Amino acid sequence: MPQFVLCVATVYGFIAVALGAFAAHSLKAKLAPELLSAFQTGVQYQMYHALVLLVLGLWLRQSSSVWLGRASWLLILGTALFSGSLYAVTLTGIDLFGPITPLGGVFLLLGWLCLLLAALTSS
Repeated sequence: MPQFVLCVATVYGFIAVALGAFAAHSLKAKLAPELLSAFQTGVQYQMYHALVLLVLGLWLRQSSSVWLGRASWLLILGTALFSGSLYAVTLTGIDLFGPITPLGGVFLLLGWLCLLLAALTSS
């Protein structure tokens, strides 16, 4: 599990840097400011959670807490849903992706709650 989480963290980080550069150089002139802002929010949250997953992968090497495993899955899925839906809405203009964003946000919050529980129950 730690290796998987570390790999996802690095892929998420790579994609966040690539999409951030894409937005700065290619989308700035093509998107309305509010859409560009939404895209950038997706990039920021993806990078934040890539870094958290990197630390979490290292923490998993030291502990087999069930809460860390749950946090991993929730943060991986939450990031994909939250950031992915923001990218999809801004790039396609299809508003059907919009309701996915809050679901991703709930998964992220639950992931952070699991991290808290892991910290409180660690020895």
